Amino acid sequence: MSVKQEQMREAALEAQGVAAPLYASRKKVYPQSVDGPFRRMKWAILTLALAVYYFLPFVRWDRGPFAPHQAVLVDLPNRRFYFFFVEIWPQEVYYLTGLLILAAMTLFLMNAVAGRVWCGYLCPQTIWTDLFMAVERLIEGDRRERMLKDRGRWTLRRIHDVVVKHAIWLLIAWWTGGAWVLYFTDAPKLVIDLLTFNGPALAYVWIAILTFTTYFFAGFMREQVCTYMCPWPRIQAALTDEHALDVTYRYDRGEPRGSVKKSEALRATGLPAGDCVECGQCVAVCPTGVDIRDGLQIDCIQCGLCIDACDNVMAKIDRPKGLIAYDTDANVQRRQQGLPGLAHRILRPRTALYAGVIAAVGAVMVYGLATRSPVGLSALHDRNPVYVTLSDGAVRNAYAVRVLNKELHPRRFDLRVQGLAQAAIEIVGVEKSPEGQAIVEVGPDQSREVRVLVTLPADAPVRARQDIRFVVTDVASGRAAFAKDHFIAPGDRHADRH
Repeated sequence: MSVKQEQMREAALEAQGVAAPLYASRKKVYPQSVDGPFRRMKWAILTLALAVYYFLPFVRWDRGPFAPHQAVLVDLPNRRFYFFFVEIWPQEVYYLTGLLILAAMTLFLMNAVAGRVWCGYLCPQTIWTDLFMAVERLIEGDRRERMLKDRGRWTLRRIHDVVVKHAIWLLIAWWTGGAWVLYFTDAPKLVIDLLTFNGPALAYVWIAILTFTTYFFAGFMREQVCTYMCPWPRIQAALTDEHALDVTYRYDRGEPRGSVKKSEALRATGLPAGDCVECGQCVAVCPTGVDIRDGLQIDCIQCGLCIDACDNVMAKIDRPKGLIAYDTDANVQRRQQGLPGLAHRILRPRTALYAGVIAAVGAVMVYGLATRSPVGLSALHDRNPVYVTLSDGAVRNAYAVRVLNKELHPRRFDLRVQGLAQAAIEIVGVEKSPEGQAIVEVGPDQSREVRVLVTLPADAPVRARQDIRFVVTDVASGRAAFAKDHFIAPGDRHADRH
C-alpha cells in the first residue's frame, strides 16, 4: 500500500468515526517479472555478488609453509585477518577503522549521486530477495498465476509446488549460512567436517542462525525489512539533496493520465493529455509495491524496475521512453515551472567532500600497508613493585616485552636498551651470545613475550624517573623497532608514585 493510499484509508476511517490503527496490516506484494536494462544490470550484479560470496572461501593464496593458504580468512584463534597478500594483526585494528570510514563515505557518495542505489542493487537483502523471487516465479509462475493460486484451493499440485519452493529456499539459505562460516577456517576441510558431522558445534549453530534469518527475511519479510527494519531509508532521507538522482515520475509529461484511446481523443480536440496510460505496470513490477506516480516514498528502493516496465509500455504505444526515469528534484521543479531540465551535476561540494575523504583515507591506508614494519615491539613496566633495590645498592626494573615477527619465517632479534649508559640487561630464560647480545628467537608470523630485567649499578647517576627505549633489531636484515618506557629509581616520594 502506497503512502497516498494509506492516507486516503486513514481519512476514510476518521470520517466514519473509527480510529486508525497504529500499524497497517501487511498487504502481500506480488512483483511481476520485467525485462530491461535495469533488470539485466540487477541480474549481473546478483550473479557476481553471489559468486564472490559463495566461492571466495575456496580461492587459494600461497603464503609459504607457515601460514594458511586461504585467500580470504578471518583467523580468530590466531588473531589474524588475511586478504590475499595483506595480513592484519590485532595491533593494526586501525585498518578496520579505515575500512569502516571508507564504507560509510562510499555509501554517502552513492546516495549523493544516485539516491538509494545501494538498496536497489547491492544490499544483501535485495540480492537474496531477488534470488528467492526468481525461484518462486520458476516454480509457481508470474504475478497473475501466483495471485490466483493464493486465492484458489489447495490441490496436490499446489502443495507440491509450495514444498519444492520452500525446499529450494532452505537449500539456498543453508548454503548462505554455510558459506559464512567458511571465512573463519580452512574452507575445504570444514566442508568435509560438516558433511561428516565432525565440524565444531559453533559452526553448526551459526549455520542454523544464518539459515533461519536468510530464509525468513528473503522468503517472508522481503519489503518489510526495507520499509520498517532498515534504518538506512531514514538516514538517507536526511543526507540527500535536490541534485541526487532518484527514480522519478515526470508529472509534466504524464499528467493528466488516461487510457490510450481517451488520450488520443483529448489530443484530437486540442485538450491536454499525458503519456501515462494507467496501465499499472510500474506498480506491478515494484518489489515493495510502491506507486512511483505518488512521488518519492520511503518504501522505494530505487531499483529502476518501474523504469523498465514503463519504457516497455511506451515502446508498445509508440511514445517516447523516459516517462519514469532517474532524475533530480531540481529538474522536476524546473519542468513544473516550464523550464528545461538541466544535465545532472555529479561534481558538487557534497560529492567532492565525500570523494576527498575516500581518497585521503584510502591513500593513508595504502601508504601504511606499503611502509609498515615487519617487526613490532611493546614494553610494559612492572607495576608492583616499580623497582627493586638489590643488596649491593643496584636498582632493578622489570618489564614484559613482546616482540612481533610479522614475516612468514623464523627470525632472530637482538634486544637492547637505550637511555641508560651503564645498565645491564637480562632476559629471563634467554642466554646471551658470545658477543654479549641478548638474542630473542621468534617463530614465523608469531609474537613472543619475554621478561626483561634492567639493572643499574649503585654508583651510576640516574634520575628518579628516566626515559629509556627498548630496541629490537633483526639480526639478518637489520630492520628494527622500538618501544618507549621509563626506568624508576629511588628518589623523592613524588617520583616513586610515578
